[in-house]
Amino acid sequence: MNLERPQKHPDPAFGDELLQDLLVKTSRTFALSIPELPDPTFREVRIAYLLFRIADTFEDATVLWSREQRLAALNEFAELLRAPTVERTERLTARWIERPPIDHPGYLELLGRTPEVIRAFLGLSDAAQRAISRHTIRTSELMAGFVEYTDEQGVLRLDGLARLREYCYAVAGIVGEMLTDLFVLERAELEPIGSYLRERAALFGEGLQLVNILKDSATDATEGRNYLPSGVDRAEVFELARNDLEAAAEYCRAIQSAGGPDGIVAFTALPVELAWATLDKVERKGPGSKITRTEVFLLHRRMHKAIAKRRPVLADVTS
Repeated sequence: MNLERPQKHPDPAFGDELLQDLLVKTSRTFALSIPELPDPTFREVRIAYLLFRIADTFEDATVLWSREQRLAALNEFAELLRAPTVERTERLTARWIERPPIDHPGYLELLGRTPEVIRAFLGLSDAAQRAISRHTIRTSELMAGFVEYTDEQGVLRLDGLARLREYCYAVAGIVGEMLTDLFVLERAELEPIGSYLRERAALFGEGLQLVNILKDSATDATEGRNYLPSGVDRAEVFELARNDLEAAAEYCRAIQSAGGPDGIVAFTALPVELAWATLDKVERKGPGSKITRTEVFLLHRRMHKAIAKRRPVLADVTS
């Protein structure tokens, strides 16, 4: 894919304060874990997350936008990423926010700041741009396919476990594949395990997404999203999530064993720790259950102690 990059910004630190502010306003978990990453992956992943979040905002706009508006925005966003320029982004952004797609303040601010995110994206290396744009285009296109699958009221119903997994791949499995490409980029120590990581990358994303779906199933249903297929036993979804999280744990330990940067080990291990704890709580107490800030702090501290002492991460969690 040929990217037009006439506006590559000369300052690689462009917009760091703004990008971090947008990250904090749009994600609790990733705002905690992304700063663990070493440069330049830290900057690449932060920008990638924000781009994926923009696509998510269009896909999630079930209340304020029609199906046709959501489809149009997702397709426009994918086309923008094939040949991104700030001027083109400004024109599209003005149209998107004229009738806001969602009422979440953080997501709306991010959408209005899309030109700044694209400007920061254009300051990345060519290889990072190719990886991020390719995967963001893929997720935007697959999301559009699921938007087409909704009814006139914007309600999405997934009619089986295979369809649920297809959806998880579209919105999260691709994220795992993109992150893997960025982790391996110009890191000789990770290149030999690249295939091993890629075999587990989509399962990593699927596991985290399944945990979110199980946790949020009650509120999702009231907002026009029925991700849990009616004919599938919930226990089967819990089992799939556990198998996926085991693959995610293998992914994390492989990076650690290969001598990957501690920051990448921490970034990948923390969401798995949080997902395991959340899954256990949801299974015991039902949808809507969340782990506390104290539990997050203790998991975070335990993970860093394991990394500092060169003990395998997640060893206690998955045993």
